[in-house]
Amino acid sequence: MSKSAARNRNGRHAAALQEQSQDTKNYMTPQGYARLRAELTRLLDVERPELVKVISWAASNGDRSENGDYIYGKKRLRELDRRIHYLTKRLDNASVVNPARRGDSDQIFFGATVTYAYVHGGGEERTITIVGMDEVDTKRGHVSWQSPIARVLLKRRSGDVVTLATPSGEAEIEIITVRYASEA
Repeated sequence: MSKSAARNRNGRHAAALQEQSQDTKNYMTPQGYARLRAELTRLLDVERPELVKVISWAASNGDRSENGDYIYGKKRLRELDRRIHYLTKRLDNASVVNPARRGDSDQIFFGATVTYAYVHGGGEERTITIVGMDEVDTKRGHVSWQSPIARVLLKRRSGDVVTLATPSGEAEIEIITVRYASEA
């Protein structure tokens, strides 16, 4: 695939994600909101000012057309500004939902940590936490509230058996426990 074709495809993908994210609610946990806010603050207060200093220094060295520090710095500045813009929009449109307010409910809503097991598959238990789109971390078991597993689990209760569509066919899973993390 050529570079321009890859850029177009990635551009279309990014545009589709942006359009999708504008159409749906941007739910976040308080921890996810704090993490994104900290990243935005670091970019604005530390990284961007340092990068501007480097670009100013590189620009003062003369010919900018062959100045690698200047060219790379400008490219990096565009990337930083794009990330700052993205984070600002995501935080401005965020609906912070504190799952700890659910208490001891056994019904699954946003922010729930759910342990489930496959009914026909050895009964191996898995635990996931349903979080916002910007908080997904599959290594830690954090899945988006819009993921297929979360959509199947939402509004169900502990003890329910639900059917999940997987690439290898439908699988039945039993919800073992539902808990909500206390405020950190």
